[in-house]
Amino acid sequence: MRFDVITIFPDFFHGPLDFGIVRRAREAGLIETHVHDLRAFTHDRHKTVDDRPFGGGEGMVMKPEPLFEAAESLLSGPFGEHDRRTLGETSIVLLSAAGRLFRQETAERFAKLDRILLICGRYEGVDERVAEHLATDEISIGDFVLSGGELAAAMVMDATVRLIPGALGNEDSVVNESFSALEGSAEETPNGASIGALSSRGEHSARPSILDFPHYTRPPSYRGWEVPAILLSGNHEEIRRWRRLRALEKTRRNRPDLLGGSSIG
Repeated sequence: MRFDVITIFPDFFHGPLDFGIVRRAREAGLIETHVHDLRAFTHDRHKTVDDRPFGGGEGMVMKPEPLFEAAESLLSGPFGEHDRRTLGETSIVLLSAAGRLFRQETAERFAKLDRILLICGRYEGVDERVAEHLATDEISIGDFVLSGGELAAAMVMDATVRLIPGALGNEDSVVNESFSALEGSAEETPNGASIGALSSRGEHSARPSILDFPHYTRPPSYRGWEVPAILLSGNHEEIRRWRRLRALEKTRRNRPDLLGGSSIG
């Protein structure tokens, strides 16, 4: 997979791309990462990438010309509505506070692609024609506003790369973690509800999912707090069931929206 990042702060990515899973995946040949300075696609002596918005208002808005030219240069050709529909295994992602919420299923979809272009917004926003006619995905990482899309791009890359086969080493780590799909029998779900009954309604969650189960390590007793006895029993089937139930309890307590239910307390 190839990642192309378009930003006005290319040096920002010297850190996020040089550590952890992203670096290991790159060194293993699983991914390529390329960071591009948006100002290289401007044509005035000031390398202008922003302008005042029509209709008035505070702040500056990123101009469409450099962003379109950057994408067209990387994708080798003029770009428009027709080309966007025929990109195939390539996505152009605009990081924006006004985008759809980035979720685990989004990362899973991205991990199956061959190439992702990440456009890092800045200032008061990006000309809407970029979202409407250039980006295939407009993505937000949460209900808050950042000063730019660089942090969001790094997070999207990390969440996506770890799902690429071979990136983690232990593939079971991807299956047994937070936001994995909720599966199992009715007796393993809160109050014996069926999986269908726990499904969230609406666009924000296409499927029910759960947080990770609680983890414990040595020492088995710490300041009077004991590791649950079941984890020391050696009974793998009972441990699996215990973990499932505790994960569901924690999800209902901390993130009931993932189940479409309400908090238990």
